[in-house]
Amino acid sequence: MNVGRPKVTAGFTLVELLVVISIIGVLVGLLLPAVQSAREAARRMSCLNNMKQLGLAAHLHHDAQGYLPPARYDPGMNPVAGQECGGIHPTWLARLLPYLEQTAAAERWNLNLPWYEHDQEVREFVPDVFLCPSRRAGTRPVGYSSEPPGVDGPIRRLPCGCPIIGGGGSGFAPAAVAASGGLADYAGSHGDLTPGAVGAATDYYFGGNGSGAIISVRPRCRLGVPYEPADRVKMASIIDGQTNTFLFGEKHVPIEMLAQFPEDSPAYDGRHLPASARLAGPGLRLANGPRDIMADMLSFGSWHPGICHFVLVDGSVRGFSNSTDTRLLGNLANRGDSRVVELESW
Repeated sequence: MNVGRPKVTAGFTLVELLVVISIIGVLVGLLLPAVQSAREAARRMSCLNNMKQLGLAAHLHHDAQGYLPPARYDPGMNPVAGQECGGIHPTWLARLLPYLEQTAAAERWNLNLPWYEHDQEVREFVPDVFLCPSRRAGTRPVGYSSEPPGVDGPIRRLPCGCPIIGGGGSGFAPAAVAASGGLADYAGSHGDLTPGAVGAATDYYFGGNGSGAIISVRPRCRLGVPYEPADRVKMASIIDGQTNTFLFGEKHVPIEMLAQFPEDSPAYDGRHLPASARLAGPGLRLANGPRDIMADMLSFGSWHPGICHFVLVDGSVRGFSNSTDTRLLGNLANRGDSRVVELESW
């Protein structure tokens, strides 16, 4: 009688199973940073493409209108006759819509009316090109132009010393209106602080005083309504050269202040300068990422690790380390300080 050999069932012992699980865990741990890095690289490339489109749109605006889009209308401290209006009208982001293949949205804007008097659907429209995917991928962010209705916000101050009071007014513009509006992640380069910030009529935040490419301008008014800018920044105004002057940049918004007034207020709000513009130079360093709560409200800054992107007036896009010297940034933000910077490729 033949006696068969006992069958041996192949399988893992408990120890072997634990070893395999440990190896898989290590591999996943090694792979995850690489996946995250690849995703960030893709988001960064999308952001760069958005900025290139904004630069091209600004050139198309200049070709059609003869000047770069103004950041906003602002009559200044002591406006002359015929320039008393402004301060509450749409910003440069509304002006660029026709040149960003957003004709239908652009036709619903009346640049001579206060931005908050437009329909909610118009105010809250945000094309993808306005958004950095590292910050707001897949969202249609909306914020308020002041503290939301019924909220008394704290008094905050800009570098100029002028207060921003929820529901009140800065003293330099009509009282705030708590209207909703779409948000954006890119800001015009208003220049540096050299025009001053001491409460004088020559300070940078008043119409016509900015040293950058996208500045607040004084309006020409008819029956109390602005119909064209009195100040115009043209390509010929970029004395330092188009390759040496900032046009747009990524604007700093701390992660805990997303969609919060005043750091992240509606991009079309022409009353509130930080809504659509930023400055650079001594006193205004680049933010060190989304958790930098010490950077100023008017600083540029991104959510890309270690770098912030800018569109130069020639339409090129360059990245700058968050530790870039503020004097260099100021030279690039000022369109006519006669300090030309030789930039290396990146």
